[in-house]
Amino acid sequence: MFTQYAGKNGASRALTWKGALWALVFFALLCTGILSAQADADPERLHRADLSGIAQIVQKEIQSGRIPGAVILVGNEGRIVYRQAFGYAALEPERIPMSVGTLFDLASLTKVVATTTAVMQLVQEGKLDLDAPAARYWPAFGENGKEVITVRELLTHYSGLAPDLNPRIPWRGYRGALGAIIAEKPVAAPGSRYLYSDINFEALGEIVRRVSGEPLDVYCAEHIFRPLHMRETTFRPPAWKRYRIAPTEYLGGKLRWGKVHDPTAYRMGGVSGHAGLFSTAGDLAIFAQMLLNGGALHSVRILERRSVGRMTIPQSPPGKVQLRGLGWDLAAPFAPNRDDLLPVGAYDHTGFTGTLLWIDPVSRTCVIILTNRVYPFGKGNAGPLREAVVQLVSSHLGPLTDAEVAASRPRLGRYYATVNRPDVGPSHVQTGMGGRKRHYVQKSSGNRPVSG
Repeated sequence: MFTQYAGKNGASRALTWKGALWALVFFALLCTGILSAQADADPERLHRADLSGIAQIVQKEIQSGRIPGAVILVGNEGRIVYRQAFGYAALEPERIPMSVGTLFDLASLTKVVATTTAVMQLVQEGKLDLDAPAARYWPAFGENGKEVITVRELLTHYSGLAPDLNPRIPWRGYRGALGAIIAEKPVAAPGSRYLYSDINFEALGEIVRRVSGEPLDVYCAEHIFRPLHMRETTFRPPAWKRYRIAPTEYLGGKLRWGKVHDPTAYRMGGVSGHAGLFSTAGDLAIFAQMLLNGGALHSVRILERRSVGRMTIPQSPPGKVQLRGLGWDLAAPFAPNRDDLLPVGAYDHTGFTGTLLWIDPVSRTCVIILTNRVYPFGKGNAGPLREAVVQLVSSHLGPLTDAEVAASRPRLGRYYATVNRPDVGPSHVQTGMGGRKRHYVQKSSGNRPVSG
C-alpha cells in the first residue's frame, strides 16, 4: 500500500504522513464494510458469465404453453450482455416470429416508465408537492372523501382507493373516466393500508396533464422519450407498425392487436397513467441505464439524482410492512442470497400482459422480460419465466452483506440500521417478484398479483 516517489532532487522518499493517514482511513473504512461493496465488486462478472441457460428456461415455458414467445435482455455496467428473442409474437392467422425489436404492450410498466417519471420531473420543478393533497391540483378529485389523499399516497398505493373503477358506473371516453374517478370513494382510510390500485395512476396521469398543460402522452414524448432517443416508445402506436407489435388477447371475438389490452385504458382512448404504453426491450434498456446513471444518459438529464433516490427507497407510511418506493416496488439486490437479504436495494415493476423491468443499482444490472402471457385467450402465466430468469442472473453475482448494500446505496443505511435493531425485530415484507413473501430470517411462499 505504501509507495515511493522521486522528489525534486531525484531522491527516493517514503509516502508523506498525509498519504499514510489516507491509507489508514481507507483501511478503516474497508474493515467497517463501507467500502467492501466496491472492493469486492467484479464489474466484469456478468460479461464473462455463461447466460445460455436463459434459452433453456424460455423454451421450456414456450413448450409448456404458458407463453408464445419472449424477448429477454440483461444489462450490466452500461453494456447489454444478453439480448435474445424466442418463439413467436403471433401464431394465427399467421405465424410471426418474435424479434428483439418486437413492440409489446407494457401494461403496468406504464406506471413507472411514463407516469412516475413525469410526476417526479414536475416535483423537481416545484410544480408538484408530494405531500400536498392531490385535490390541490385537481379540485374535483377531492370529492366523495378523497380530499386528504396526497400525491405520495397515490404513488405508493396507500391512497385507500379500490383496485379499479366501479364497474356499475357507466362511462365512456377519457372525460367519462375522469367522472368515474371523481365518483369513487376510498375503501380504506388514506395511509392506513396498501392496496394496489390502477385508479391511483389514472388520477396521476390527469394531474400531469393539468399541471404541465400537456396530455400525458404528449408530455412523456417531449420530456422523456425523445430526449432519451427512445424512438419506439409511445402510446397509441401507428397502424403501420401493426406487424411489429405482439398481439395480446381475443376480446369479444376479436384479437386485440396494436391497441392497449387493459380495458379501462382502452375505454379511455389508449392513454392513461396506469397503462397504454408500448415499447421494445432496447428502449427499456435505455430507460434503465438512465436510472442506473442517477437520472442522466449521454449528457441528457431526465431526473435529478436525488429524485431517483427518492423513487427507489421505502416511501410507505411509517410502520407499514408493504414497502413501496414512489411508483416502484422494492426488492432485494441481485445475489444468490438475495432471499436472505432485506428486501430493499433493487426495484422493479411488472405488467399484467407478462412484462418485467428489474433494476439493481447495487450490481448495476437490469433485467427486462417482455412476453404475452395473455395471448391468445388470457390463460398464460409469466411468473415461472420471470422467477427462473432472475434466479439465473443472480446466480452469476457474488453474495452481498447488509453492509455492502448500504455502502452501495447510502440512503438505505438508516433503513437497514432501523430494521436490524433487536427491539424492532425482523420485518415481514411482501416484495420481490414471482409471488414470494420474504423475511429477513425466515422465508415463505405467497402470491403476488400478476398485474404488478
